[in-house]
Amino acid sequence: MLQSRALVIALILLLSTTLPEVQSKSIFEKDRRDLLAIPEAIVSYFYEAVNKVSPKVSQFLLDTVQSPSVVAARQRFAKEAAKVSIMFEQLIEKIKNLWYTRVLGY
Repeated sequence: MLQSRALVIALILLLSTTLPEVQSKSIFEKDRRDLLAIPEAIVSYFYEAVNKVSPKVSQFLLDTVQSPSVVAARQRFAKEAAKVSIMFEQLIEKIKNLWYTRVLGY
């Protein structure tokens, strides 16, 4: 139980430092595979707010998030989000290539 709380605190700290970095990145950057960083940061802020009001409810939320069905769903969603991100990057590269070759004539 203590380890899971320490893990949640570490995750919250990590995500709270990640959110400003996510907002400052351009969509066209190559290293853009953090589609889940913003939703996870929102969830961590929500968890913090609930934890301040009612630690029992926050513990219930933590137990729910750590259940096998939710973990499996999150893993599947992360895998599909990574695929979509890669396809989006490929689309951006094709659009850039088209722009440079057809429109600008490079």
